[in-house]
Amino acid sequence: MKTGRHKSGPVFTSPPARQAFNNIVWELVARIPRGKVLTYGGIAAMIPRPTRVRARYYRAAAARWVGSAMAACPPVLPWHRVINSQGKISIRAGNDHHRLQRKLLEREGVEFNKSGKVDLRRFLWIGPKD
Repeated sequence: MKTGRHKSGPVFTSPPARQAFNNIVWELVARIPRGKVLTYGGIAAMIPRPTRVRARYYRAAAARWVGSAMAACPPVLPWHRVINSQGKISIRAGNDHHRLQRKLLEREGVEFNKSGKVDLRRFLWIGPKD
């Protein structure tokens, strides 16, 4: 009996090879220059899609996967240079890292407007040149 529903496919709550994905994220974050920012989605777009994940699922989940990688980011990395696609700092419940993140970015010359947004046309890093 048909129900008229289409199979939506697998739901990936994390990348198939989480540690490998996280390592790629962290390698990219380490390359973001002082005074520049990169978005979660921008990082995701620089990472090749895992072979077992369909493109549409990857597009839907990859920025969240990057966010999860950043939550586990080694403290020596410039974690503060990663912001959301609106040009804002993402606020996480239960801590005040957003205040520290803004302070660190401002020390590097990144400017925020009155709405708390970074001008991505000016401060967005477009990625490695190699």
